[in-house]
Amino acid sequence: MNKLKKNMAKSGKRWIVWLSEVSKKDVSLVGGKGANLGEMYNSKFPVPPAFIVTTEAYEYFLEQTKIRTEIEEILRKVNIDDVKNLEAISKQIKQKIISSKMPEELEKEIIESYDNFNIDLSALKTSPDVMAIMKSAREPIFVSVRSSATAEDLTGASFAGQQESFINVKGNSQVIESVKKVFASAFTARAIYYRKKKGFDAYVPIAAVVQRMINSDKSGVIFSVSPVKQKDILIEAVYGQGEGIVSGRINPDQYEVSKKLDLISEKIAEKKIAIVRDAGGTTKTIKLTPEKSRERVLKTYEIKQLADYANKLEEHYKKPQDIEFAIEDNSVYILQTRAITTIKERTEKYELHGQILTSGMGASPGVASGIVKIILSMEDLNKIKQGDVLVTTMTNPNMVVTMQKASAIVTDEGGVTSHASIVSREMGIPAVVGTDNATSVLEDGMEVTVDGSNGKIYLGRTENKKAMILPITRTRTKIKVMVDLPDFAERAAKTQAEGIGLLRIEGIIASQKKHPIEYEKENKLDEYTELLKKGIGRIAEAFIGKEIWIRTSDIRTDEYSHLEGCPEIEKNPMLGNHGIRFSLKHPQILKAELRAIKFLAEHGHKFGIMFPQIISPEEIENAKKILEDMNMLGHKNIKIGAMIETPASSILIKDICDTGINFVSFGTNDLTQYTLAADRGNEEVQYLYNENSWAVKKQISRVIRECSSRNPKVETSICGQAGSNKEMVEFLVKQGIDSISVNADSAHEISELVYSLENPKKGNLNSLEKTEEENAPEKFFDVFS
Repeated sequence: MNKLKKNMAKSGKRWIVWLSEVSKKDVSLVGGKGANLGEMYNSKFPVPPAFIVTTEAYEYFLEQTKIRTEIEEILRKVNIDDVKNLEAISKQIKQKIISSKMPEELEKEIIESYDNFNIDLSALKTSPDVMAIMKSAREPIFVSVRSSATAEDLTGASFAGQQESFINVKGNSQVIESVKKVFASAFTARAIYYRKKKGFDAYVPIAAVVQRMINSDKSGVIFSVSPVKQKDILIEAVYGQGEGIVSGRINPDQYEVSKKLDLISEKIAEKKIAIVRDAGGTTKTIKLTPEKSRERVLKTYEIKQLADYANKLEEHYKKPQDIEFAIEDNSVYILQTRAITTIKERTEKYELHGQILTSGMGASPGVASGIVKIILSMEDLNKIKQGDVLVTTMTNPNMVVTMQKASAIVTDEGGVTSHASIVSREMGIPAVVGTDNATSVLEDGMEVTVDGSNGKIYLGRTENKKAMILPITRTRTKIKVMVDLPDFAERAAKTQAEGIGLLRIEGIIASQKKHPIEYEKENKLDEYTELLKKGIGRIAEAFIGKEIWIRTSDIRTDEYSHLEGCPEIEKNPMLGNHGIRFSLKHPQILKAELRAIKFLAEHGHKFGIMFPQIISPEEIENAKKILEDMNMLGHKNIKIGAMIETPASSILIKDICDTGINFVSFGTNDLTQYTLAADRGNEEVQYLYNENSWAVKKQISRVIRECSSRNPKVETSICGQAGSNKEMVEFLVKQGIDSISVNADSAHEISELVYSLENPKKGNLNSLEKTEEENAPEKFFDVFS
């Protein structure tokens, strides 16, 4: 190890790093997969030991072999929509990489690192001599060599299956060849295509993770939140190694587990085969006996243990996770985790009627109709035209290039956690997997309708689909919606919500591509008022008789730099000149906004005007003076409120309430980032950003309590994205919040949750035990009371 460190120091580059040296921030050096593995390893999750051949090593390889310029030139000519051209260019680049010799210095460092797997270091503690070293030497071990790209496993795109992994690799020469193959896999046809479609450069740095190979008795995938049902934990498992699941070759067992680790349901599949490693290290597919193939893969305690890891990983990363696991000799290992990229709140329901031809597992929600094309080989992919239904034996990442054209995907085999299923969900293509018989029941040229939500395939084009926004369930806690643009008001109104809890006017402003300052400079603030009057009026018409809480403008220079007249982007826009501080500096702009609201209020619409980024009661008083000058204070259709989105506003809540406001609304996006000093737009500190932090909740609790104790009461609400977070909703209802504002698509689901919280099966809400944190003394806030 010392020699290795000296070599790297001499080169000035980090060609090799071990998991113990890696953290989440090292994505540019070790790729997304490598960074996640290092993060888990150092957080004491059961991750097998590994070293990583870094992106710096990859760049050195390309420079020393003198093929980087050639690759870039070739990529400039690629046409990703021409499958044959794409395949030819991919083959040309991969061959150049694999046939090149690994630079001698880099090869030595890789082999020396691999040799460290083969030494029993514990034996050296008691006998640190040459003989002990010789005795401690073992047969070279099996490793996996897996790709880890810098644009891989990101929150917005999984890049599932785009690069390659090599398992059961053994010996120096195999390790070196496998590392080169990983480098080459950055240029598979599907990887080039996928990156281009996702907006990434076709040339992306890649690292190679060399990890001790787990000889899996069982393996599988866990979603900490089911991507189809969007609740509970989903586990899929097979015998042997997990490649059968991710490639779609094996129908896995499926287990649904509640967040409290209760087994909700299980589906025992007919596995038929298993992928295993024989004594010589060869990866082979074996046929299972009928009895074994129908046997339950996981024991109940293993299911609960895996579900517990899913909960812990989700809590660690603060996002739902897609996790790969393996079990060897009754020990569980976590092989990989990444954020689930396809969780979306849905309240759409589909009502389909007709002859059901076959069914399976819904793998990607939605409904689509089209002409069946049976795909039995890669050559058949050319049959797929835009809008066809792709029907195949098994899902396969190599099909990604063609999947973009399909209206729906149907397979005989595979599970909802296969790589191609993940990509289907990202592309928004309905998919049904594990039908067992789709390729034999369905026929080329047949028109069908695929229900990817419920896993059914219907004969013909089923037009009587009903997709709708479901109305809310009435609750004691009011459920409101958030609206930005007039075009979405009618859809939001279908929720039958009890009003609008947040109307942001920035969308209306941006529609004309002109910053308010430009109207002021041109002395055309009347045009600004008319723009807002028209836009807000259209929204108000969809919510007649219901209260609309409207936020005065909050325009950051970074978010709206494209608007004509926008000031120069500030060094720290989040803490800059926006919200109420901007409005008070530009009172004529504020008055123009208020004139639009006043006009509509005088025509019968009910409004609550709330001021953003409040840090002192003086700001409220100054804004109220402007309202008074405009004869708006005391108007029967106008209330006054404050956004609670800074720690200052929560600390000074008593003084703010003393200004005579009618309501407050929590802006949890900003309140969280200001409280935790974590920029919500900075990926480097996303792991710190947690709306459920007790530092945030404590402020919310105190504000609700203070507002509720007032006479008359100051109404409380929430309009940040945390209003759709179920854990936060439960907390808010317990604290006695008056209303919750959510996106229209989430309104029904959140109302159902609130109803269940308000009407528990045993006792009542007030009898529910509070957590230790909820009962904690207000040591911090007592100072400011």
